[in-house]
Amino acid sequence: MRIREAGDSALLLELDEVINVSVNARAVAIAGAVRRAGLSGVRDVVPAYRSVAVHFDPLTIDVETVRDALTRAADAAPDSSEGKTVVIPVQYGGDMGPDLREVAAFAGVTADEVVALHASGRYRVFMLGFLPGFAYMGTVDETIAMPRHATPRLKVPAGSVGIAGRQTGIYPRDSPGGWRLIGRTSVSLFNPHRLPASLLAPGDTVRFVPDKISSSVVSGFSRTGGRPPEGGHYGRSITILRPGLFTTIQDDGRWGHQATGVPVSGPMDRLSHRVANALVGNEQSAALLEVTLVGPEIRIENNAVLAVAGADLGARLDAEDVPLHRPIRCKAGAVLRFGQRREGARAYIAFSGGITVPPVLGSRATHTQAGLGGVDGRAIAAGERLSLGQERTVSPWRVISVPPRTVTGGAKVRVLPGPQLDDFPAAALDVLQRTRFTVSSQSDRMGYRLVGGTIPRVEGHEMISDVTFAGALQVPPSGDPILLMSDRQTTGGYPQIATVITADLPIAGQLAPGDWIEFEVCTRHQAMSALIAQEGSILALQ
Repeated sequence: MRIREAGDSALLLELDEVINVSVNARAVAIAGAVRRAGLSGVRDVVPAYRSVAVHFDPLTIDVETVRDALTRAADAAPDSSEGKTVVIPVQYGGDMGPDLREVAAFAGVTADEVVALHASGRYRVFMLGFLPGFAYMGTVDETIAMPRHATPRLKVPAGSVGIAGRQTGIYPRDSPGGWRLIGRTSVSLFNPHRLPASLLAPGDTVRFVPDKISSSVVSGFSRTGGRPPEGGHYGRSITILRPGLFTTIQDDGRWGHQATGVPVSGPMDRLSHRVANALVGNEQSAALLEVTLVGPEIRIENNAVLAVAGADLGARLDAEDVPLHRPIRCKAGAVLRFGQRREGARAYIAFSGGITVPPVLGSRATHTQAGLGGVDGRAIAAGERLSLGQERTVSPWRVISVPPRTVTGGAKVRVLPGPQLDDFPAAALDVLQRTRFTVSSQSDRMGYRLVGGTIPRVEGHEMISDVTFAGALQVPPSGDPILLMSDRQTTGGYPQIATVITADLPIAGQLAPGDWIEFEVCTRHQAMSALIAQEGSILALQ
């Protein structure tokens, strides 16, 4: 057993580097023991194939307290943990399973024999990831263990049952995917309005039963609602006249659900999110608008206070410039517009009272890939009318001095090594620190693909899929690193060489495609000092 640091706000406990039931059962049991400890400041506990990640707030709980809790849980947890058994009916073959005959040809058996072999197994849910509710299950009979497609499909229908080597799984919603599709089920794997939202959990057992079902009953799963109440009663509100390039509703994130594959999401620049909310008197978790590169046009329907923080995208209220980091009183009918981008990539627009779309799994944060939160799980559109909460009294002279964060053209950010440092040669960190990377056009809220240099990996070693961390630098076989951001998947199959410290993640969140980024290794002490100083600036405002 080893416990590794994953940045300054997570620890990763690792067990034997194998995929088997006993090791996974122990990981599930350890995760359960940590959850039951109920430590204040622990945000998420996530078991994977052979590890347990604990995400925590380093300003609330000390890393050594979390480490001790993990050690105690590992010492006290049983060697096995039994979950429930779930029986899932599947229509195999035909349009429901377009790869069934290909799998049969690979195995040298008939299609009926593939079905019999797949349906005869009892499959353990090792972990959830990729999509909310997507369970990685095993172990598939070796005869039919066909590798995944070299090129993934652009769209796999919800409910599709697939094989990838000795793994099997079910796609909870329409999505891209590379697994071999042998059937489909009408069972709802994930519903954010249901408790628990995910049908399956780590440690459960799944049995597949051949079933003749009509393709008409197999459908996608309901998106989350962000619509106003029946009758169109809004109270205080704003109207989106133009949406800008990509504008979403974000609060401080959807913590507590990563074990079921639900990403945290939330703002790319958490500092600016908090600043904007504080300026208008909102709670730090209030929902606001995150604007990317090109700003929207918004009509304020009632008297309100607004503030813009983060990127300077040339905000104007009617004919007047809107200064960053200052609350602005606006009258009913005033229109907020944006002009030329001057600095940064993401602006945060907070309104007194916050945006009050219904929370989903305890959060209003939008995750477009999973269709969760915000307005129907998508970016806002022209004509959208958004309700605001009750206004608070705010001083019009309230202002904050944000620590200097030069992001014009690029930035240097600090990292802590790991958690998967053993997957890299000794020189890899030096290569990371002396390379200036560029954020490629293939970048979004899930992560930045970086070009300009390659990070070497230990040859001949493929890691077992594991938990991912905000700010982690994943390195695929190409050596081109991927910087994981707010909407990252909860698990991944590439080793993470280093993790951006919490205080510098907001800087990374302000980068745009074409910007450069450099990395500098620091100590935990330096990371915590920077975070404490940053927190002090927010508390001074509040």
